[in-house]
Amino acid sequence: MAASDAEGDIAFQVRIRGRVQGVGFRDWTMRRAEALSLRGWVRNRADGSVEALFAGPRAAVERMIADCHRGPSMARVDSVDAQPASATPGPGFTFRPTV
Repeated sequence: MAASDAEGDIAFQVRIRGRVQGVGFRDWTMRRAEALSLRGWVRNRADGSVEALFAGPRAAVERMIADCHRGPSMARVDSVDAQPASATPGPGFTFRPTV
């Protein structure tokens, strides 16, 4: 089960693999997460994947994870691995540096 705060929010750490770098995936994730009022972050990984942390109401987090299976129009998503996160982020949604 995902980490949950007093308001009932959940958090999931997600890894997206496929053609997900150089196609606007991080920007798309930022816009989509903000539209869903999620907290968290998104970053590229050196292995070519994109990693994100999504926190907020269960329905919004589940919707975001489902949307990651499609991504932006130029992306090709091969897999999405979503795991409950043990920590929840502060306010807002941000970019993080590549690791």
